[in-house]
Amino acid sequence: MLVGERMTRDPVTVTRDAPISQALKLMQREKVRRFPVMDERGELVGIVLEKDLLYAAPSPAASMSVFEIHTLLARITVGDVMTEDVITVTEQTPLEEAARIMADNNVGGLPVMRGEELVGIITETDLFKVFLEMLGARDSGVRLSLMVPHEKGMLAKIAGEVAGLGGNIVAMGTLHGDDPTHYRLAFKVAGVPMADLVAAMEGMNLQVLDARET
Repeated sequence: MLVGERMTRDPVTVTRDAPISQALKLMQREKVRRFPVMDERGELVGIVLEKDLLYAAPSPAASMSVFEIHTLLARITVGDVMTEDVITVTEQTPLEEAARIMADNNVGGLPVMRGEELVGIITETDLFKVFLEMLGARDSGVRLSLMVPHEKGMLAKIAGEVAGLGGNIVAMGTLHGDDPTHYRLAFKVAGVPMADLVAAMEGMNLQVLDARET
């Protein structure tokens, strides 16, 4: 799965000379937490986060008149608080690579570029939705978590056992185990009673860590 398949296309942007009050109102209206920042030529020059705008605004407890606050807000622009060194990806970047970049750099969103053109943005919310789909969070079935040895053909054996019971695997995901010889496998199966599924996995000498109907 690639970034281009899950990104938000044609994201809302702001210019660097926009007052922070204007940018904050737009952010609240669009229900987003970050804006790519463009220059007068339509080129990406930065990114601004909701927290950047909020931290730059005077505290409600500040001893300033309403007029003074509005005057100050009018003087502070997006360009004053934005981050200029923007990490970007392309539409062809694998989704897991985008997730790794976000995690390693502690950022919640990446502008998506096609050459010099901004074509989208991929955010942690987009990745969270993919996570829900991969683990079948919205599908009904039996969810099993197993400790599985690192052996060739193990997934094929498990899938074959499920098929033999008349079941259908609707979601599957793997995580590193407690040691390099094993990994954790979480999958959801439709069409098989939980007791039968657990018995089948235990019959394969697999450790069932969790079983539940969802």
